[in-house]
Amino acid sequence: MKKSWILILLVVAAAVGWYFWQQQQQAEALPSGIVSSNGRLELEQFDIASLYPGRIEQILVDEGEDVMADQLLVKLSSTQSESQLMAAQATEQRAYQMVSQAQAGRNQAEQAMARAQAEINAHLEQQKVAKMDLDNARKMRSENLISDSEVSKRMAAYNGAVAAVQAARAARAEAQAAAQQVDAQIAEAKAGVNQAKAQQQAATSMNDDMLIRSPKAGRVEYRIAEVGSVIAAGSKVVSLLDTEDAYMNIFLPNQQMSSLQVGDDARIVLDGLDSVWPAQVSFIASEAQFTPKSVETQNEREKLMFKVRIKLPLEVAQKYKGLLKGGMTGNGYVRSDTDVAWPDELTIKLPAVKMPVQNAS
Repeated sequence: MKKSWILILLVVAAAVGWYFWQQQQQAEALPSGIVSSNGRLELEQFDIASLYPGRIEQILVDEGEDVMADQLLVKLSSTQSESQLMAAQATEQRAYQMVSQAQAGRNQAEQAMARAQAEINAHLEQQKVAKMDLDNARKMRSENLISDSEVSKRMAAYNGAVAAVQAARAARAEAQAAAQQVDAQIAEAKAGVNQAKAQQQAATSMNDDMLIRSPKAGRVEYRIAEVGSVIAAGSKVVSLLDTEDAYMNIFLPNQQMSSLQVGDDARIVLDGLDSVWPAQVSFIASEAQFTPKSVETQNEREKLMFKVRIKLPLEVAQKYKGLLKGGMTGNGYVRSDTDVAWPDELTIKLPAVKMPVQNAS
């Protein structure tokens, strides 16, 4: 039994050694101006969290499932948010009723002002007539045609007309004050409507946020929460992978970095796939770091490396999102000299896309 285990370990060690020897031979066979390093394909991860606390009623996706933008992922219990929405709607309705009542009061105040103005006009006419009678009586008295008592009588009639005008004007002023008060009530009622609308919008938004949706297309990596769990605000519920953001991080020594720039052409070759994928340099570290354990350099004395990210084009990542998976191992290639042509073995070669099988009708 012990000998069989030793034999297995020897075989595994030989296979690993052969693999790294082959990788080194391939690297050494590259023309001058093209450098490579091994790495893993990575997909950008983003977590979906809840804005509000609640109990999870449904999780509508499974791990590994592709989702579309705005697709419903998780449904939280919405009893409380629905109650708040109904209360906000009732508050808004009451606010509208207060506006209607205030506007009805404004109409009544306007009618009162109109009546007061009509009375003013009528009393002014009466005052005018009384003034004419008084002036006529004074003239007749000067000619001894009427007595003093008749003049006094005309004077009393005139004074009564003046008092009536003043009373009508006071009534109009009172009606105007009432109208101004009603205007203030209308403004307050309209402010209440706006506040109620804001409360309703907030309640509607909260109720909608009980339905947690994907902000963009991707693939479900983990279901962090489960049905029946009570979560707090900000708790993560689902972790997604951005299948449209596929890249590989490679590490290159200093002497191969001098002319490399963001946007330079690159290639990715993934283990197990007879393909060569186009890529571009999207990031170059500004400082060197120690060689990661996952990187096998040609010279062990090269301890400081620069991290370089090479990214697949968006249209390629979209087209092959079902084939590309995070963690796939392979090699990344970049040109340190843009005048050097890519060798034949690194000519872009994409796999054929399998079309879905149509069921016979």
